[in-house]
Amino acid sequence: MVARGVIRFGSRPTIRAAAVAAGPAEKKNSPFSSQFDRLYDSELCGQKTNEQAHRQLIEDACDLALNKAEKTISDADYLVCGDLVNEMTPSNFAAASTGLPYVGLFSACATSTSALAYAALLTEAGAASLVLAGAASQHSAIERQFRYPIEYGFKKPENAQWTVTAAGIAAVTPHEQGYPSISQATVGRVVDYGLTDPLNMGAAMAPAAFDTFRRHLEAAGTEPEDYDVIITGDLGAIGTELFRKMATEAGYSVEEDRWRDAGKEFYGGDPAFFAGASGAGCSAAVYFSDVYNRMMEGEYRRALLMATGALLSPLTFQQGESIPCTCHAVELVMGEGENR
Repeated sequence: MVARGVIRFGSRPTIRAAAVAAGPAEKKNSPFSSQFDRLYDSELCGQKTNEQAHRQLIEDACDLALNKAEKTISDADYLVCGDLVNEMTPSNFAAASTGLPYVGLFSACATSTSALAYAALLTEAGAASLVLAGAASQHSAIERQFRYPIEYGFKKPENAQWTVTAAGIAAVTPHEQGYPSISQATVGRVVDYGLTDPLNMGAAMAPAAFDTFRRHLEAAGTEPEDYDVIITGDLGAIGTELFRKMATEAGYSVEEDRWRDAGKEFYGGDPAFFAGASGAGCSAAVYFSDVYNRMMEGEYRRALLMATGALLSPLTFQQGESIPCTCHAVELVMGEGENR
């Protein structure tokens, strides 16, 4: 019997292609920028508002992923994605422009992996031959909603994180040899550590990351050393340290080069970006560029993607509520790993 919350994909759906569109800070400051497929010199991405720019990034990433998969929008069956804006309007408007059947998902910054898992479910069920799945964020649109208006000039503390302007989309298809396949997913539980500081997201999300990590390994019967990379979403420098401490105290082997965090790495550790990056586009951009490319090149043959999300809203924060969090995991395998 499969453990509760764990999904095993017998047909091994494939990520046939993946693409990322990103903004100017990401172009200038991210060590991953050379792997991004489209880079803008303005955060508005040629649009009139930040929210329209947010939508543009999603549309771009969808088009780019289809082109790389040698497909067109008429070949796609579903769009599965989400973002952090109220009612996910950027994703909704992008879905309207594609004309595809649409599933909008809100897992906060964990949406990249929840979208992948949902896409794999549609493919495994025989309901789709091509699903576009991913997540996005736009710095100014998200910052003014969850924190303070940009014009206010609020000084952030060192434990804060910088919202990424980026969209990452994967084209998920039935199994094809030569591409990363989705072997298993673990749906995260909601874990509330009782923290109330909306600027200290990494610390709030670390317990959820460890909970999913432990459950996934127990269900898979694996150890950390069985993976070429274990990469969390956007814990940042502080959350990553806490997550690794929890794992070490539980008896797991923590190797620096095997354990990565997209948020900690996204801006190369530049202190101008505080404790690192965040936003639904953070993990999506790294997973669907750097991690995907390393799998295609053979450097990674087994990867555990664990995107983390803080499930608060401006209203719950104003009412004094703590910050519930989640983490969804997706395991990718390549080559010989497909037979494990």
